[in-house]
Amino acid sequence: MQFMLFLIPNLLAPDTHSQVLPVYVSETVKTIQHFIVEDVRNARRFISSLRLGLKIEELFFYEMGKHSQFEHLESVLKLLQKGENVGLLSEAGCPAVADPGAKIVAWAQEKDIRVVPMVGASSILLALMGSGFNGQSFCFQGYLPINKQERIERIKYLEKLVYAEKQTQIFIEAPFRNDSVLDAILQNCQSTTKICIAINITSPEEKIITKPVSYWKKNKPGLHKIPCVFLMYQ
Repeated sequence: MQFMLFLIPNLLAPDTHSQVLPVYVSETVKTIQHFIVEDVRNARRFISSLRLGLKIEELFFYEMGKHSQFEHLESVLKLLQKGENVGLLSEAGCPAVADPGAKIVAWAQEKDIRVVPMVGASSILLALMGSGFNGQSFCFQGYLPINKQERIERIKYLEKLVYAEKQTQIFIEAPFRNDSVLDAILQNCQSTTKICIAINITSPEEKIITKPVSYWKKNKPGLHKIPCVFLMYQ
């Protein structure tokens, strides 16, 4: 039997199973007993919310930290070689995209393990879809530098790319730093540069608004601790 690593998407917002998770995701989770996760408690809560009739205490979870080395690779490899399905579960959205699961997928590819990505909600793509920006040439930049001066320099560089390459720039930040990122954008970008702020994607409070910097300076939203994606274009 060919061994497979399933990349299982998670919710972006609570209680949105029916709108973002295809039935086949739940059906696949039913077949899996072993899960690679970031946080065991959150993983158990998510699987329980699927209401699949699984006994959570009979499932096995292998925790990986955002910055630590994954210590269970050999154990997982032995399971896969025996024909056991293994699931890589994201904390939110799609595994391995702005997510530490990428290093697990890289390892799986090196070991010739079949990787099966499953359909789920990506805040990055949904924000791009709703922004009105260039969807043929875009770049996801991940997190901006924490250092204030380095962050300013990166924002100025991204704005240059927007005009030179006509390329949409997409980036995110830890929710508690959203306001400082927006401040840096408004203080250092041209007034005509367009910024899309996409918050609470897939939730009832979802908003995806595209306006020039000049507008945001007069109508600055509070983004502290709100899940947010920033997009920049001309």
